[in-house]
Amino acid sequence: MSDTRVLILGGYGTFGGRLAQLLAGEARLTLLIAGRSRHKAEAFCARLRGAARREAFALDRDGDAQAALAAAQPDIVVDATGPFQFYQGDPYRLVKACVARGADYLDLADGSDFVAGIAQFDDAARAHGIFILSGVSSFPVLTAAVVRRLARGMTRLDSVTGGIAPSPYAGVGLNVIRAVASYAGKPVRVRRDGRADVGYGLVETRRYTIAPPGRLPLRPVLFSLVDVPDLQALPALWPELKSVWMGVGTVPEILHRILNMVAWTVRLRLLRSLAPLATLMHAIMNGLRWGEHRGGMFVAVAGADAAGRRIERCWDMIAEADDGPLIPAMAAEAIVRHALDGRRPAAGARAALRELELSDYEALFARHKIFSGTREPADIQAPLYRRLLGDAYATLPAPIQAMHDLEGALTAEGRATVERGTNLLARAIAAAIGFPPAGRDIAVRVDFALRNGREIWRRDFASRRFVSTQEEGRGRFDRLLSERFGPFCFGIALVCEPGRLNLVVRGWSLFGIPLPLWLAPVGAAHERVEDGRFRFDVEIRLRLIGLIVRYRGWLVLRAAAHDHDHNAMADGAPMSHNRT
Repeated sequence: MSDTRVLILGGYGTFGGRLAQLLAGEARLTLLIAGRSRHKAEAFCARLRGAARREAFALDRDGDAQAALAAAQPDIVVDATGPFQFYQGDPYRLVKACVARGADYLDLADGSDFVAGIAQFDDAARAHGIFILSGVSSFPVLTAAVVRRLARGMTRLDSVTGGIAPSPYAGVGLNVIRAVASYAGKPVRVRRDGRADVGYGLVETRRYTIAPPGRLPLRPVLFSLVDVPDLQALPALWPELKSVWMGVGTVPEILHRILNMVAWTVRLRLLRSLAPLATLMHAIMNGLRWGEHRGGMFVAVAGADAAGRRIERCWDMIAEADDGPLIPAMAAEAIVRHALDGRRPAAGARAALRELELSDYEALFARHKIFSGTREPADIQAPLYRRLLGDAYATLPAPIQAMHDLEGALTAEGRATVERGTNLLARAIAAAIGFPPAGRDIAVRVDFALRNGREIWRRDFASRRFVSTQEEGRGRFDRLLSERFGPFCFGIALVCEPGRLNLVVRGWSLFGIPLPLWLAPVGAAHERVEDGRFRFDVEIRLRLIGLIVRYRGWLVLRAAAHDHDHNAMADGAPMSHNRT
């Protein structure tokens, strides 16, 4: 297709504007930016940069849609307005106008009933040779694509659980808040235990840690049930599904808890609906912004293979900074680009569950700071780092893998340089923990042992010994390496970069009591390979004190471990040679 005219209704709004941004570099397109205000459409066109031609249109979807489309002459119409739950009277007025015009149609609907109802236009769309696709967004297009990937090798799919956790800085549109407010605290149709059931919007909650293998995870996020097309669409694709649950993870969590409490007022029939509060909710949610500028999504499935063996898999995705808000519009972007390349969706009207595969999304993610990966539960006897890193473990250089492929006992030896803080308090802290004194070219030996999934590391820096225990984190340290020494416990993220493994402190506690992260030790810590050797470099600082210790050097595995008493290694726990 050449000089394809794509009309984006709501084109200067939150989602429509992001779709226009994603398509603006396509020279084969003319983007028709439409909405109730021609002035706003013109202003948006003036700001938009890219090779695509741009035109502004005034179009009210509740007005004479057929006349408007006749004037605009679009080839593809994208409805990015909403909230689709509030479309009254004739909610499919725009769809009918597209059928009459012979124009292809997409929408970013998140209303499950609206998406399900689009099938009534299937015969008419086929007769006109056009595609009418509804729900062209993360829920359910991306969800369905992920489930297909995760379900490979399964002969039975039992459950699907998913959630989206937007960055607190993403900017939530008023129409999205209106949609959520319309069902908050009200019955939501779900599938549970193999039968139709009822949940309550923003009342049911679950907690999950989004952590693509080898990437810095999000902090554990609280998710609340939302009414999205997936709840009905996924069981239609996989009739054997016993359970489907989808949630949103609003942050900061204090705001999320407030939303839960307000939703309960509707659940308890103290209020009829939160819809009248949508404008206030919108102002609060876009005003209370703090925390990391990162968002993410997860999909977890469970099922069985041909032999009846249970299989559990999860897919996690993280988007950095401003790239996350683009994801809901990427499905529409991909479908438009496919049409330009001659890969039009088949004629007919349907929910857009089979139009894209995860590989289509991955190609779009690669243009942005968006990272994803999959995990499966590993045998507890498998090496700890292999369990935590999943498929990212294979990207590490061989010497780093060898140092962490612990299946019983290993011993490594090498040399190190140690620097110590010079002020009195820094020296006292280092001495209390047992860090070695400053020195150059110090002999180092590390003995590793694995017991019940827990690694015990015993280090000897020129006869100065200290021990730590490491295991897979739980609770607030979920998806992290949990390292314990004495009463202190640290949650450490394993982050892969080309040729190295970074170790990042994400939380700590004393006697099990969480401590503020801003008080935690800081400083870079990583493992790398140089001259074929495993290298470690750790710097530990306290913000109010300064340098405590820095130690760096190399290790090589011994061909055969010395005989030693591993029972003596079960207690104690200062930090390891490569931990902050």
